[in-house]
Amino acid sequence: MRRRLVIEEPPSRLAYVSFWLVLFALAVALIVLVLVRGDLIEAVPGAVAMGAAAALATLGVLLALAAFVVIWVNGNPGLRRAVFAFVFGSVVAAYPVYLAANGYRQPAIADITTNPEDPPRFELIARLRPPTANPTAYPGAETARQQRAAYPEIVPLAVAAPPEDVYAATLAVVGRQGWTVVQARPFQPGRREGHIEAVARTPLMGFRDDVVVRVRAGGEGAVIDIRSASRYGRHDLGSNAARIRSLSDAIEEELSSQPAAE
Repeated sequence: MRRRLVIEEPPSRLAYVSFWLVLFALAVALIVLVLVRGDLIEAVPGAVAMGAAAALATLGVLLALAAFVVIWVNGNPGLRRAVFAFVFGSVVAAYPVYLAANGYRQPAIADITTNPEDPPRFELIARLRPPTANPTAYPGAETARQQRAAYPEIVPLAVAAPPEDVYAATLAVVGRQGWTVVQARPFQPGRREGHIEAVARTPLMGFRDDVVVRVRAGGEGAVIDIRSASRYGRHDLGSNAARIRSLSDAIEEELSSQPAAE
């Protein structure tokens, strides 16, 4: 009996390359996350390494798509590797791509405040920031102009409550954000304004941003000014403005939930 000769197609080289490329990118991304969140490397090299991982993952996804076409047309083995590369490569690349796309529409600034004419000052944080970090002095008129154009809703928060109560409510809200409070100076009538400094961390990468809140007497109650600034980089991708909006809303909600004074 004669045997039929069956020639099997070789595995898809594109699927093979995309698989290992994405696997490497995934390993780099996980290592960078551990190192940055563990304070073993600074934000700038961490961001560069994560960007490189995202670029490799994106290339792996493109190669996986090409592998799908080759496998469909020629019947080469390697579908599972291509699927792995497409799925996990998309996961690695998705967040950086989202940030870049979202930040493209935002101005290239990284220091946002409700009061550009008289921004709250960093005191203790000014001494804690590393020498390689951004200066703690407010950048000036050009940053203020870009902020007003992009975020006109970022303004001082005026509330009809005693400044002492406003300070206490603000400190409680800041504490619930999960930030590290490094300085808290209570409001004292006629003597000093309320002053809170805290260090916030970005959700995924854990990069440090600095926040200062000032509580002053004003009108029939108090005026709250907030400033949020990135430690590194000249473009915050809109994160500081989002943080100020969220904190303002939380403070208003906290004050509205308190019983009215009789």
